[in-house]
Amino acid sequence: MRNSRSVVRTASIAITACLVCLTLAGAANGSAQTAHQPKPTPKPTVVLLHGAWADGSSWAAVTAKLQGDGFTVDVVPNPLRGVASDAQYLRDYLATIAGPIVLVGHSYAGMVITNAATGNANVRALVYVDAFIPQQGDTVQELAGAQPGSGLDPNTTINAVPIRDAAGNVVDVDLYVKPTLFPALFAAGSPAKIAAVLAASQRPETLSSLSEAFTGVPAWETIPSWALIGTDDRVIPPAEQQIMAARAHAHIVKVSAPHLSMVSDPDAVAALITSASQR
Repeated sequence: MRNSRSVVRTASIAITACLVCLTLAGAANGSAQTAHQPKPTPKPTVVLLHGAWADGSSWAAVTAKLQGDGFTVDVVPNPLRGVASDAQYLRDYLATIAGPIVLVGHSYAGMVITNAATGNANVRALVYVDAFIPQQGDTVQELAGAQPGSGLDPNTTINAVPIRDAAGNVVDVDLYVKPTLFPALFAAGSPAKIAAVLAASQRPETLSSLSEAFTGVPAWETIPSWALIGTDDRVIPPAEQQIMAARAHAHIVKVSAPHLSMVSDPDAVAALITSASQR
């Protein structure tokens, strides 16, 4: 009887020891697997830059969608004083951001991001939304008129406000789109109340910036780029957007949208930015 009990006790101890060994081995194996699992890549910061005759609020719906997907989003105020000076401001702003960046520009802001991103190793992707994509020597005025289709006639659609120095001398001119014409040119198809708010809150572009030539190495020569083309754009002709995007070897997406496509089609814009962030 004693021998029987001894055998049972010995067997029980052996089984317990085996279970402990198996548990420890499993834990060690799990720890090893966990240690070898690659760490998730952090999402890049998305920097959004508005163009002329708009402000940061034009990115509101896109910002909300990207933030909902876990992106950090910075909506930068574009000074709209001139291509070179605006690019310098953006360049200084980008220097405050640690880690990878997806840089997005709408309309005139395409001129700015193409300059400011050059030489910044953190900028992993450029996204152009109904935007100018310049090369050396290009101007806004020349690109806007290179193909037919723009309804932004400076003789009939613009209100001009002189910019004076302290002595009263005119040093430049601020250009505004006439509020009554703004909805059809920029936001066709959007609700009338939204278009009216956009027209009332527009920020002007200087006259001198229209003829200021792009200088420096275009960032798209070294940074992958994406382009969203609104096929109903009446500010920058879609045909010219196609030419510029192809020249930059951009990944092109077309949507049936007006110039302010980020207002009318935020889902499409956010999806393109997300795609660019995954390169």
